Amino acid sequence: MSERKNKLSKLAEEVLNLDRNTLLVNLRFMDMALSRLRYVENTEIRLSTDGAHMVYDPAYILQVFREEKEASVRDYLHVVFHCVYKHMFLHDMKQWDLWDLACDIAVEKTIHDLGLRSADAKRAIQQEQVFNALNDALPVITADRIYLHYVKEGLSEEKTEEMRKLFYADNHILWYMDPQEKELALGNGSDGNGDSGESSGDGAGDGDNGITEMSQSELEEDWQSIAEHMEMDLETFSKTKGNQAGSLMQNLREVNRETFNYEDFLRRFAVRGEVMKVDMDEFDYIFYTYGLQLYKNVPLVEPLEYKEVTRVKDFVIAIDTSGSTSGELVQRFIQKTYNILKTTESFFSRINLHIIQCDARIQEDAKITSQEEFDAYLKNMKIRGLGGTDFRPVFRYVDTLIEQGEFENLKGMIYFTDGWGDFPEIPPAYDTAFVFIDDGKNNYDVPSWAIKLILQMNELE
Repeated sequence: MSERKNKLSKLAEEVLNLDRNTLLVNLRFMDMALSRLRYVENTEIRLSTDGAHMVYDPAYILQVFREEKEASVRDYLHVVFHCVYKHMFLHDMKQWDLWDLACDIAVEKTIHDLGLRSADAKRAIQQEQVFNALNDALPVITADRIYLHYVKEGLSEEKTEEMRKLFYADNHILWYMDPQEKELALGNGSDGNGDSGESSGDGAGDGDNGITEMSQSELEEDWQSIAEHMEMDLETFSKTKGNQAGSLMQNLREVNRETFNYEDFLRRFAVRGEVMKVDMDEFDYIFYTYGLQLYKNVPLVEPLEYKEVTRVKDFVIAIDTSGSTSGELVQRFIQKTYNILKTTESFFSRINLHIIQCDARIQEDAKITSQEEFDAYLKNMKIRGLGGTDFRPVFRYVDTLIEQGEFENLKGMIYFTDGWGDFPEIPPAYDTAFVFIDDGKNNYDVPSWAIKLILQMNELE
């Protein structure tokens, strides 16, 4: 490495350490996060992170610092918040440019709400109009919600690119690289002599914290742990800063919220039964091949032609069709549930599914016994009711069906609702799950005997 390049590298690393230390003074609850990334130089990438490294071009870091010291601090915090919110652990997004914008807006909104003078860059003034519009449109400003909002709004590519300039701090190129490309980027040092280009200074740059050896899933778990630590610190020891960190707390609650796989959740209500299918676990190859040898083409032992499996048979889906529940959401929830149940590994050949629409009283009970009937129901489905909400009629109705022998073995019921209604005082004889669509308020109360499941809007897309 030439003397000039070596000087640039040292100065850039000093700037990064200064940025980090400035933030540590103001944000002590972020000590683990701010010191977690390992510095790597790469002259082809201005500034980026993969969750383990902060990859940067020394010349770019010095340029930003020279033009505006606050922007340099803000950029460092911007990169770290991407990691805390786990933005690089990609979701199944169809419009990646829009996702990049949503992630940048989410972290810039958090920095804006923290009110740090040391990170009060000039671009913050231009961003306020966007923040005000999102505050009016969304209950909680997170990357997922911003993305879905702009998808629904139909934000054009031109407008997306224009807005990205307002919120730009880093390049997200490392998020989308495959392992070989990433390895090349991390090893493409600026000195041109083939070494890794990793910094060797103090702090984050030299910490052998083990992150580089982690798999993607392990790395995500590590940042999950950091996010949980931050939330706990904000709620207990850092009350003063916590009162100013509304957006940060909201995002941390979203990141730390327990998530469920709806498909796995449905299996909770499955029952066991026999289907006509070769059970390879019961197949004995030794006797089978011995019979073929002894009697020529006659096997000694035939495989069992049935297998005991776990599939959905008796099941109830209750739909809250009160005026406060959107008909479009109801149909999307039914479609989501159907898409899971219609797989051959979920359905018995004959099922007993009741889809009950109810507001303050039973409006409709559609009995489904096959996939063909489910197809027909979805095609002609109409929302009935739109009155008040009372959960009790559904439970009384299902209990009556059980007494009449309608169900052979009812494992459970899923009740899709907005949560505002009267619950039964006595728990039913079957498992019951109340499913809500997250509105950002998280004030859903259910009885102790019920299961609560909160789905994100994008899970119904």
